[in-house]
Amino acid sequence: MLAGQRQDQIVAMVRARGAVRVADLVERFGVSDMTVRRDIGELAQAGLLRRVHGGAVNPTESGRASDEPGFEAKRSWAASEKRAIARAALALVEPHAAIALSAGTTTHLLAALIAETVTLRPLTVVTNSLPVAETLHRAPGAGLDVVLTGGTRTPSDALVGPLAVAALGSLRVDRLFLGVHGLDAWGLTTPNLLESETDRALIASAAEAVVLADHGKWGVVGLSRIAPLEAIDVLVTDDALPDDARGVLRGDVGRIILAHPEGAAS
Repeated sequence: MLAGQRQDQIVAMVRARGAVRVADLVERFGVSDMTVRRDIGELAQAGLLRRVHGGAVNPTESGRASDEPGFEAKRSWAASEKRAIARAALALVEPHAAIALSAGTTTHLLAALIAETVTLRPLTVVTNSLPVAETLHRAPGAGLDVVLTGGTRTPSDALVGPLAVAALGSLRVDRLFLGVHGLDAWGLTTPNLLESETDRALIASAAEAVVLADHGKWGVVGLSRIAPLEAIDVLVTDDALPDDARGVLRGDVGRIILAHPEGAAS
């Protein structure tokens, strides 16, 4: 199939469904992830659709930098990549440590792995995520202590604002696992101003900041910057991260771990 024919079908699918996922287009057309993303980029430039994390939507759909999808809406985006990232991040969790998990669907997957890995206990987990706290509270056995910050609830089930910031200001953890809305040369971003402030407090509370972000987050920019790339000690992402992104990140990020959907990491 010629590129023009494939792109015509992508536009038709977006108009019919309202949205399409990159993974679905890869399977439908039998082409690479990067080919589909290039198609979406060209169609977005032509104004025929709007690029979003993990796919594309009708250009009439809201796409402002302040838009904040809900937790359930984000769970299906890049699901296999997020699972691989969570598995790779689990290797950075050590028993007898105090760690922090921010809100986010990838950190939630990491929390589920922590909950079922009894060899990591005793372990203390600080979080501003309601889903993360609930998952950890349900973990069987002893030795897993959960500290919930408190604060105002966002559409992504994060607790943010002055109460959360004040709680984090009195804490010190060994390692933070931070999920983000977007990642580019400007840094880490989120659509929510209060969440940005709370995420900065999380970073300040940690001896080491580990960012969990699948490749689809690259190039996505939210309204508020959390921190510059230099604040990232370790980035755990997946092996579909574009080469240009790798070049930018290597100059600023302490360490990059590439996770593979089958679960290996390099």
